[in-house]
Amino acid sequence: MRKKIIAGNWKMNNDISATISLITELKKGITENTKATVIVCPPFTSLETTQTLLKDSIIKFGAQNMYYEDSGAFTGEISPLMLKSVGCEYVILGHSERRTIFQESDSLINKKIKTAIKHELKPIFCIGETLEQREKGITFEVCERQVKNGLEGISESELSHLIIAYEPVWAIGTGKTATSEQAEEVHSFVRKLIEKMYSKNLAEKIVIQYGGSVKPENAKELLSQPNIDGALVGGACLKADSFLKIIDAAN
Repeated sequence: MRKKIIAGNWKMNNDISATISLITELKKGITENTKATVIVCPPFTSLETTQTLLKDSIIKFGAQNMYYEDSGAFTGEISPLMLKSVGCEYVILGHSERRTIFQESDSLINKKIKTAIKHELKPIFCIGETLEQREKGITFEVCERQVKNGLEGISESELSHLIIAYEPVWAIGTGKTATSEQAEEVHSFVRKLIEKMYSKNLAEKIVIQYGGSVKPENAKELLSQPNIDGALVGGACLKADSFLKIIDAAN
């Protein structure tokens, strides 16, 4: 039985003050009785504060991105060693906003995944199709390409802690959500793809989250699908009340 994992991607939101306020509220609502694994992914500027606040908490945390080099002349970038130094356990890679706004390619994302694994950071590897691609009927084709290219050269043992997050681009921040049937269909396809690429054992173990306008109103239905193992939450994770309701749905 795969344990549900609920991760909150804060994106470019929350200064230090807002970080302290949100995490303080979350700590009140997340106890030892919480069944799901809960992860928060603040901006880089809040990571050290987050580490301090979560010192005695079961809440885990990660970063929203990283570069694939350990150090060097890469102005504005953050290395895996920097993330490790502030206690990060997870890192989101390949998010559609990185792919579209910042033009990140499959090969670049592959380099980042390899580097994260090398440094024992657990990647949350995002895939998903645009509205145009869905309307053309090539959703599976797009997701297969992203998975195969993103995981190229990575062994089965190296993927033991990797999480896949299926996020249809047309449902991110738009208020539109894939129906539970649409989401389950892609999750099932990705799980079968992992079985073909690696093994049935890995396919059964790997966590595949859904992301894309997840909110308290639709969380229970989405999370009840057999191949949906959690959620990568955007806007709804910025308020403790709504994020805690999604976590409750996973419980």
